[in-house]
Amino acid sequence: MANDLQLQSVRLEAVLEKRRLDQALNAKEFAVLAGISYSTAREWFRLPGFPVLRGVVFWGDFVEWRRSQTGLGKHSPNPPPATASVSVVQRSHALPPKAARILAEFG
Repeated sequence: MANDLQLQSVRLEAVLEKRRLDQALNAKEFAVLAGISYSTAREWFRLPGFPVLRGVVFWGDFVEWRRSQTGLGKHSPNPPPATASVSVVQRSHALPPKAARILAEFG
């Protein structure tokens, strides 16, 4: 990644801190954290089923997606709280797990 011009301005320490805080990562940050090129990250962000939402991905959602793609076991996301309205639950099924949980909590 040292010679990827698109990633030169991304600091690894900052990206590791965002992962620790469970914050969303853009394509450049994701590429640095995953150890892939920026162009590969952009390709992955366009894959059907990849857990990207409005140009960002949560690391935990990526890990779950990767496990499901490789067959390494299912990690089922926490179900939405029982107090969530039906419309929020229905809308959340098409979202990545982290985004669905956020929507269920604040929807």
